Amino acid sequence: MTRGIKDASAPTSVSLITERGRRTRLWADDGVAIEAAYEPFRPYEPGPVAGPDPGPAIVVAHGFTGALERPALRRAAAALSRHAAVVTFSFRGHGRSGGRSTVGDREVLDLAAAVRWARRLGHRRVATVGFSMGGSVVLRHAALYGAGILEGDTGMGAPKGKTGTGRTGTGKTGTGALEARAGAGAREAAHTDAAVAVSAAARWYYRGTAPMRRVHWAITRPAGRLVSRYGLRTRIDSRGWDPEPLSPVAAAPLIAPTPLLIVHGDRDPYFPLDHPRTLADAADPSSTELWIEPGFGHAENAAGAALLGRIAAWATTHV
Repeated sequence: MTRGIKDASAPTSVSLITERGRRTRLWADDGVAIEAAYEPFRPYEPGPVAGPDPGPAIVVAHGFTGALERPALRRAAAALSRHAAVVTFSFRGHGRSGGRSTVGDREVLDLAAAVRWARRLGHRRVATVGFSMGGSVVLRHAALYGAGILEGDTGMGAPKGKTGTGRTGTGKTGTGALEARAGAGAREAAHTDAAVAVSAAARWYYRGTAPMRRVHWAITRPAGRLVSRYGLRTRIDSRGWDPEPLSPVAAAPLIAPTPLLIVHGDRDPYFPLDHPRTLADAADPSSTELWIEPGFGHAENAAGAALLGRIAAWATTHV
């Protein structure tokens, strides 16, 4: 049975929720505590809200070394809240959340907990928007919680019958097995109605750019993990993947019919344009859009208000 979301203080009145933002602590299905925040819809021109439906919500998944309190994420949340209510959170190992970062693997459970919370707050329509590592998590989450492939899964999000190459450490009970035990109801509450991946990698282990070589040093070397912990305030699990989790490009074709938007900049210093194009080629063309943004760099740090507004408009339209 899933542990669910341990937030007994959550208001039951939608009107009370939408009058102010609030903070809470969520529990992922493997027991890790996740710091989360809720911001109500703040339109440019406030007006009366018809009926009890609070409208759609956007759940935002930050990039590696980001966190709920980081200025770039707060700026992005403020821009998105002009179009919908927004849930932000810190992935495990980041900010005030517990645990250690698994760099895109068990973070799927963190996103699932945040989506469930958005639905508990009264939002029947929920979109997920992820940046960089968060974009990869959004892709994997949309596949694992929407394609019905979890039953019988023994790996960390690999489809039935497929396991990863394996690296030592985390054991055989990963995101897929945990969610399979959680039951259909818990998976349904955690599903997304539309997914947006911004500046996401298509495949694991990419080291083709200098920034990504630095990221891999921070993840795989003891000295790098120390720098990440004390310099970047990001706690990284020293154990590797075993088995290897479902990759973003393998997740892409499993997302349909959920609407998917892939956004990438032509000046991204981390991932060149073959990454978004590979993702788009793998996904179902009937439900997928690809935006290559001129002059855009990488993730939430480079996303301007205009681009964030367009993303929010797409998300709220497609939910």
